[in-house]
Amino acid sequence: MKSSRTTPLLSAAFITAAFLCVVAGSASAHSRSDGGSHAGLNIPEISHGEMAIMSDYRSGIIDLASRAVDTNEPFRRVLNYAEIQYSYCLWGRMPGSVTDEQSPFNECAHAYLAAAKAVLLSMREMPRERAAADEIISAVDADMVRRGLALITCRFSGEAFNTADIVKPRWSGIPFHAASMASLTGLASLFGFSVFALRRFSRPKAQSSE
Repeated sequence: MKSSRTTPLLSAAFITAAFLCVVAGSASAHSRSDGGSHAGLNIPEISHGEMAIMSDYRSGIIDLASRAVDTNEPFRRVLNYAEIQYSYCLWGRMPGSVTDEQSPFNECAHAYLAAAKAVLLSMREMPRERAAADEIISAVDADMVRRGLALITCRFSGEAFNTADIVKPRWSGIPFHAASMASLTGLASLFGFSVFALRRFSRPKAQSSE
């Protein structure tokens, strides 16, 4: 009979192996959505230096935009894109997704932060949101100067985006990016241990009810 101590390790290994199979199956997929029509709205690029600052203010920008009153369809479409793109990028939780150019999540981080920047700049034209938007813009500008990030660029810094084109993470690059691989393997292991714990603690209840 196998020791019960090996069960969670086997579960974690199985989940991790399954994840790697998914990654391998996505190896030929492009980072952007297939067949994007580019019929949506264009979103200007954001520099690598700007990303580090905008990520700190993203939640406040989205919160302000979500409560905006004097909106129009283009504004709502860019806001919707910013939120959808954020979820595709695993809600910015992957280590190095904003700061590391080599991260498989860096390009999609560029996309959701570029959209957040576009949303912020659009609110300067809204009477009710202008003051709050200007306050955030001033804070962003001050942080850019203080941290000396204005001139920092990367290979995605000149890339514009489009609301009709979702930028997905480069799943095939995860096994070659140590921080991303460690994070996802850790999550898989945690999930495996959680499943094992739930099954172990629920088993006596099931036996006692018989």
